[in-house]
Amino acid sequence: MQEFRHVPVMLNEVVDGLSIVENGVYVDCTVGGGGHSLRIVQKLKNGHLYAFDRDEDAIKKSTETLKDFKKNITLIKANFHDAPSILKEMGVTEIDGFLVDLGVSSYQIDEGDRGFSFVHDGRLDMRMDRSEDVETAEEIVNSFSEQRLVEIMQEYGEEEFAKPIAKNIVLARQKARIETTFRLKEIIESSMPKKVVYSRGGASKKVFQALRIYINRELDGLDKFLEEMIDMLRVGGRGVVLTFHSLEDRIVKNVFKLESTNCICPPKTPICICHHKAKVRLVNRKPIVASEKEQQENSRSTSAKLRIVERI
Repeated sequence: MQEFRHVPVMLNEVVDGLSIVENGVYVDCTVGGGGHSLRIVQKLKNGHLYAFDRDEDAIKKSTETLKDFKKNITLIKANFHDAPSILKEMGVTEIDGFLVDLGVSSYQIDEGDRGFSFVHDGRLDMRMDRSEDVETAEEIVNSFSEQRLVEIMQEYGEEEFAKPIAKNIVLARQKARIETTFRLKEIIESSMPKKVVYSRGGASKKVFQALRIYINRELDGLDKFLEEMIDMLRVGGRGVVLTFHSLEDRIVKNVFKLESTNCICPPKTPICICHHKAKVRLVNRKPIVASEKEQQENSRSTSAKLRIVERI
């Protein structure tokens, strides 16, 4: 197994966005290799960081990365969606900031055996937590109906060639089981016009993304989770979220807009009857994107969007 590595995206922007206080309580909901967490704990004195990840390899790597800050950090192997309830069980009811990085780590993409990559061949898996008893990508492409495959690709990948791809997946699996990432990539690319394959820069990306999101239920309850984390923020506390595709960003944008709005009654309502009160202010109305320099040095930062809110 190769070394777990991950280049944290917009490291300075993320940490600056948290506006860290040295005695504060912070939560890194997706610790990965520990890059963002390391910079956070370096700014803490008597503060504490709770760091979550569902990937066992990520926990092992971040434990090593953060070994010099044991007194300031608690690592927890769990899905970030469960962070609010786990924190409350631990007696943590108020926090000064939280970070959610919704990207896939470099390690997960580059390690062929994880099945996330169309660049490195490996078994079709795509589970973030390989101990979970959920369908793998291999099981999905070999057993789901053509229509269900179309729905997954359209809903989670916004793939415009979903229908011919699904049709060709079904035809291919009748001849032989689809077991590897490269085999799936071949089927996807054969289902598209050649000019699209050559111009898209990773023609299989949307399908692989769709399968990954579906398998790991990445968007399920994301809005509720963000609302719960906002409720835990102290006044002046910051919430920072990094997204990497439009579906995630839309959810985050809508939650932040709702939670930063006082009245949500229909426009023609003469007086407010909803009694909705804003909980946060938008630190940045438009998402922050990576600098040109970072995008050139780290291609995975090109699609990243950073949104920040502050509790009021």
